[in-house]
Amino acid sequence: MEWIADCIAWLDDHGHRHIAPDPAAVDAWVDHVNGVAGMTLLPTCNSWYLGANVPGKPRVFMPLLGFPTYAERCAAVAANGYEGFVVS
Repeated sequence: MEWIADCIAWLDDHGHRHIAPDPAAVDAWVDHVNGVAGMTLLPTCNSWYLGANVPGKPRVFMPLLGFPTYAERCAAVAANGYEGFVVS
């Protein structure tokens, strides 16, 4: 929640009103998350976190394993001017 509040404050401070993920950054993130998950047995389960509860949905591992790594990545994105996002 703090990350979102800080992001909104950053947008306001820099005169921006909109933020959206860059499609290339989204693809890179999905590849990264699935690569990390691929080192475990978790992707072999039939569960909501793979999208198994939605008929026809591609199976992808949605949560990133390893909270400290995720928090560090979020902090780096913010520190680099919300790298991987398109702001306007």
